[in-house]
Amino acid sequence: MFSYNFRIMLVEDHPFQLKATQYLLESYGFTHITTADSADTALKAMNREHKPFEILLCDQCLPDLPGLDLIAIANHQGLIQQAIILSSLDTIELDRLKKQAREQHLPLLGLLPKPLTQAELIYLLTLHYANINLP
Repeated sequence: MFSYNFRIMLVEDHPFQLKATQYLLESYGFTHITTADSADTALKAMNREHKPFEILLCDQCLPDLPGLDLIAIANHQGLIQQAIILSSLDTIELDRLKKQAREQHLPLLGLLPKPLTQAELIYLLTLHYANINLP
């Protein structure tokens, strides 16, 4: 098992999904995880930190703010390096979100449909890890 030193902000409003995703991340060696159940809670936690989170992993359908808007705010404030959206939206909506992220020049690493598959999530996170550790 690998150990990854980068920090992840995980934002999910459903308690079961939050714990399941956190457990999945920890089982793959991602140990620096901060969790939040809303965009507001996440922004407060990110603002308390002295450096940006390497990854913001968030649900698109949060109760207080869409995930893409959270990414835009966190990016604008320099609180994150990259982001991944989790969503149960259909592929047409996911493509629309991807297009919006490109138009806004957001650091979106990817969009993952729910239910989450281990392989896709780990692929995106290790891709980020490989990119930040290039010689």
